[in-house]
Amino acid sequence: MRILVVEDEAILADGIAEWLRREAFAVDVAYDGDAALERLGVNDYDVLVLDRDLPVVHGDDVCRAVVESDAATRILMLTAAAAVRDRVAGLRLGADDYLAKPFAFAELSARVHALARRARPAAPPVLARSGVRLDPARREVWRDGQPISLANKEFALLAELLRAEGTVVSAEYLLEKVWDENIDPFTNVLRVTMMKLRRKLGEPPLVETVAGAGYRVL
Repeated sequence: MRILVVEDEAILADGIAEWLRREAFAVDVAYDGDAALERLGVNDYDVLVLDRDLPVVHGDDVCRAVVESDAATRILMLTAAAAVRDRVAGLRLGADDYLAKPFAFAELSARVHALARRARPAAPPVLARSGVRLDPARREVWRDGQPISLANKEFALLAELLRAEGTVVSAEYLLEKVWDENIDPFTNVLRVTMMKLRRKLGEPPLVETVAGAGYRVL
């Protein structure tokens, strides 16, 4: 899952991003509304964590632009204003959820997980296929009832494959959803991570390589 965090307080923005990366999300960060619009125009994000009071371009205008683009991106709006009228105003702009500052990172993470389940299209709370069960919120994986310990990128990679429900997922799509904007498109990181994931999942093989097309879960 690809997340964009937009917050002008750099320490807070970087803290949110680091927390979400530990939850196996791919996270990009923007510190003003103009930079946010630039990234939204290039990348396909599942969830936008959006501070309302942004410099250069106001958060309200960023929210309107996302809604008017008809993108599937879900919006979690952040603000220091906790009054009911402020929450209502944010939701009327098209935000899917609203969180007042100060907040606990654990609550923000739970809300992001909930929004992510409603994106591209709605996904079940626990992903399951071929004896594998993956719980994104708890960050747990089992195969045939046995727990499997995965690194963050391995976990995110398996989650994207399970969300595809057996259809082929291209390497380009996986690079976009599992890694952030700093990834080198010519790197072999996907192949290496896939190799490690397959080894941890064990036998019989679960992930198939479809020549010239990508990967799928059998």
